Formats: sequence, C-alpha cells, structure tokens
Amino acid sequence: MLLLALDTATPAVTVALHDGTAVIASSSQVDARRHGELLLPAVDRVLAEAGVKLDAVTEIVTGIGPGPYTGLRVGLMTADTFGLALGVPVHGLCTLDGLAYASDIEKGPFVVATDARRKEVYWAVYEDSRTRLTEPAVDRPADIAGQVAGLPAVGAGALLYPDTFPVAHEPEHVSAAALASLAAEKLAAGEELPAPRPLYLRRPDAEVPKNYKVVTPK
Repeated sequence: MLLLALDTATPAVTVALHDGTAVIASSSQVDARRHGELLLPAVDRVLAEAGVKLDAVTEIVTGIGPGPYTGLRVGLMTADTFGLALGVPVHGLCTLDGLAYASDIEKGPFVVATDARRKEVYWAVYEDSRTRLTEPAVDRPADIAGQVAGLPAVGAGALLYPDTFPVAHEPEHVSAAALASLAAEKLAAGEELPAPRPLYLRRPDAEVPKNYKVVTPK
C-alpha cells in the first residue's frame, strides 16, 4: 500500500503518504484563502520527501468535511482527478474523525468542533478516538451548550468559543497524517470507507441574488 491522504476542509492544507505501516512523509500549512494554490505543491513536496513518484500511489483518501464549500471542493476534486488519472481507488473520511483520531484525550466522551464561520461550529461527539456517537452537525455554540456541557473538546471551534467549550485540547486543525493512519487502519480491518463526496451541512456562502435580472439578446 502507498496511500496518499489530503484534506482541505479546514484552514489547513494538509497532505501525507502512508505505506501501510506508518506515515512516511507529510506536510501541513494553515492558510484559509489559498487551498488551491498550496495543495499541489504540498503533494509534490511530500512525494519528493518520500522519494516516490505519483504513479506509485495505490490508494487515495480525502477529507470530506464538513467544511466550507470553496475550500472543501479543492481537496475533493484533486483526489478525484488523481484517482481517475492513476486508476486507483479514492476513499472519503470525515474530517472530524481525523481530528478525533489525533487527539490526546484518553477517555471519552468528548467533542470535536471546527470553525464553520458565521459564528457557528461543525461538531460531533465521540466515545473514543475511533468511535463517533453523533452525526456531524452545524450549530451556534450557545445552542448546543447543554448537549456538550462538561465534555472536553478538540479543534479550532473549541478554541474559538471557550464559553461553550471550556476544556479545549489540541490539535487545532486536522492533519493528513492522522487521516492517513486512520484510513490505513480501517482498510486493513476490512472496513468500507465513505465515498469521496462532500459533507455539506448548509448552503454555500456565495449565492445568486434573489432579484437577479436576466438579460437575453433580442
């Protein structure tokens, strides 16, 4: 196995290679506005660090979110394009699951919360680093305070809203290294991973104006 993992669902542009035993190369940069510019150079950098070519990759996994529309689609489209070009399987994995897997919380339950903008968070509750108890959701922190009260939390969303998540843990953003390790573990156990399709929990920020005037030639 040579698994290429990538994720652009958070401000982190993150890529990693896993050989079925361990992560052999990884790269992460945090820049919420440059996913499209940074992803391919990161892939090149990781491949060079590992001393392999892209055509050596046997499987691909991409974070499917939840995340903002613009950033998330960069990783998904790149993964799909690589998969078609190489003729290899492309898998999805929930970005929140990658964060949970990388957390240092030894005993659950706990919350993973990422920044959803609009003063909201994407979040889910986990029994442990590999077991999610709830489906991913998007809410204002104050609206879920009762549901997450007393639970430790992981992610940028927890750091942004300490009134709701007073006990915040690292990591802040997902890493492809964690995503790759989790995917490799699941594949080795014979588990079926989700399809590489975006987990959108609300409409995109950019929309056509309601009073848009259509102009057609005479």
